[in-house]
Amino acid sequence: MKIEKQMTCIVCPNGCELEVTYENSVIVKNALCPKGVEYARNELINPVRFLTSTVKVAGGVLPLVSVRSNKPVPKGKLIEIVQMLKNIELKAPVQFYQIVCKDVLGTGADIIATRSVDKE
Repeated sequence: MKIEKQMTCIVCPNGCELEVTYENSVIVKNALCPKGVEYARNELINPVRFLTSTVKVAGGVLPLVSVRSNKPVPKGKLIEIVQMLKNIELKAPVQFYQIVCKDVLGTGADIIATRSVDKE
């Protein structure tokens, strides 16, 4: 089965308009650098994204703390991870880089706090 896809590379500021063909192997045209070729291959075979969100904080000076994944997670699991994070409530104080959820949904990525939240 032959797959042809147009995509814009988001790895660097060039924003190359890539033409990607996949039949027996991945062929990438219009990439100005090797990063574009790698991006297109990954995006076609196993798309991943960094996740950013918020988690509730009980007893803190802020009601929420910003969080992110420490590495990219499969794009298809983003919604499921965000839904899971809605059910988490941390107790203040929250430390910068505190692990909120280890190995989230078996992805190998940890969800970490991206700021501190002091107790009220």
